[in-house]
Amino acid sequence: MTPHQFLRHVPATNCGECGYPACLAFAVAVTKGGVDPQLCPYLNSDGLPDNLAPSAADTGLAAVERGQDERDMALVAHLKAKVKDLEFQSLAPRLGAQWQQSSPDELRFSYLGRSVILHKDDVSVDGGELVDPRDQILLYNYTAFGGGRVPDGSWVGMESLPNSISKIRTLATYCELRLASRFSGRAEKLAGCCKRIGGATGMADQSADVGMVIPVLPHVPHYLLFWDQEPEEGFEAKVKILFDHNVMDFLDLESLVFAAERLADRLAELDD
Repeated sequence: MTPHQFLRHVPATNCGECGYPACLAFAVAVTKGGVDPQLCPYLNSDGLPDNLAPSAADTGLAAVERGQDERDMALVAHLKAKVKDLEFQSLAPRLGAQWQQSSPDELRFSYLGRSVILHKDDVSVDGGELVDPRDQILLYNYTAFGGGRVPDGSWVGMESLPNSISKIRTLATYCELRLASRFSGRAEKLAGCCKRIGGATGMADQSADVGMVIPVLPHVPHYLLFWDQEPEEGFEAKVKILFDHNVMDFLDLESLVFAAERLADRLAELDD
């Protein structure tokens, strides 16, 4: 059962008594995340399939993971609701996306070297369904922000962005340290992987062994700086990710850190 099919079983008044901000968010949580449909006090259960009932054995870590999935899917539904009334034709240039008269409810753009078609109801990457809700959150969030000041080559570290103290370690753990460890002693390989997803050489005066500007999203470039190991000097490999100083016109901090994590995932995938 799809979320929209489930909506036929609830009054769609967005009363919030189920604990979700909107009936669509609740419908997504039920059909995609296994939430108990009985949380809605006005549910019409006639015709509901048996598999929507939660499993009694779903406890412990599994329940925690399911809870996160439910929250992610609910956020996807919330973001879809935010973009539903946006006018994609005028939005496209502000996001560095393409719009076509023949598909007025779609935006097309690149995500880490892959082709995205973002519809108001779903999103695909390289022609396939995008399964991970975290990627959906990132792409719909990018769209919902509505664009801003175009990147101009003024780069800052995460520590220079407002309210970012708690995110600096997360960025290091899930992106910078991973890449430094993986590509230690292999600077040329890292540069090659970056080029495969549209990376271009950065400023000529930077001191790093590799300096690549990578368009994670059209207006959310990441400047990856890599200093290779120097065993004789006792230096380990190091990576630093920089962002355009206006990046928060396009994403919040949580999504920005996740974008960097996905960059590390993509480079590791190309290295395999």
